[in-house]
Amino acid sequence: MVKDAGTLALLPKGAAAAVLPEDFHHLGDGDVVRLEPAKGAIRTLFRKAVAYNHFLLTERCNNYCLMCSQPPRAVDDGWIVDEVLEALPLMDRGAREIGFTGGEPTLLGPRFIELVQAVGSHLPNTALHVLSNGRSFATGTLARDLGAVRHPDLMLGIPVYADLAHVHDYVVQADGAFDETIRGILALKAQGVRVEVRVVLQEQTVPRLVPLARFLVRNLLFVDHIALMGLELTGFARANLERIWIDPVDYQAELSEAVGILDRAGMKVSIYNSQHCILKPSLHRFSRRSISDWKQEYMPECEGCDAQAECGGFFASAKFRYSRGISPILKIA
Repeated sequence: MVKDAGTLALLPKGAAAAVLPEDFHHLGDGDVVRLEPAKGAIRTLFRKAVAYNHFLLTERCNNYCLMCSQPPRAVDDGWIVDEVLEALPLMDRGAREIGFTGGEPTLLGPRFIELVQAVGSHLPNTALHVLSNGRSFATGTLARDLGAVRHPDLMLGIPVYADLAHVHDYVVQADGAFDETIRGILALKAQGVRVEVRVVLQEQTVPRLVPLARFLVRNLLFVDHIALMGLELTGFARANLERIWIDPVDYQAELSEAVGILDRAGMKVSIYNSQHCILKPSLHRFSRRSISDWKQEYMPECEGCDAQAECGGFFASAKFRYSRGISPILKIA
């Protein structure tokens, strides 16, 4: 694969090659792509220069979350697993972290375990972060099987949206989901698997944020990380915008109190997808630059801000709605 036609002359006669257009100038040595000659298409699977590469394993899901950025589809997409298994041996062994997302990856059953094993074999020094609703671990042997892999650096990111079952179930649009999720987390921790609890901050979850923090401290103190996350306005989140939107300016009191409860209890807590100018200064140390570089943008109001290097910025989709409180931070010399 070459980036200009002139390089073709340097290749052995008859060698298979593809010439990339200028649109692919971002590709470099060590990247993994899939060429589809029949379609005249190319897909980037792995970029060596990116700190975090993620792979969608399936579009199927047993939740139907109000703000899902990847709306589920009942499709036969088992070929994705085969593609990822082919790509893993080609990836740079120095990769810092990769992620598995969905849909719901655990619906793959034994093939999900096969993928985790493959990551541990081909990328033994690479962290693996899996986004899951946790429900599949509540019964059966999946939690035990995952624990038996003994992946050296595995984390399951599992959402818990409220301390009340009916609120969580409403957000994910699945009856009984809260009970299965909590039992799934308990099963994973019993097997020594690290768990991150994720909370998307929206109209339905903010009123229960402080009670949820107390619930986590009382009942799930042993989880490994808490991520409090701003909305990504794509997929169902955009379609349901008027139902789920709450301006981050309006929940800073709840966010500050919840972070304080979790932090004082010794729980590791982070704030994702938020902007420094919105957050209270006391929360800045919890804020992370969590948005992928190809999604991250700044708004016109950010012009001249001295805090952009530390700020989480915006998803590109935020142009549809963002906080009225955005303003540049000017540091005094």
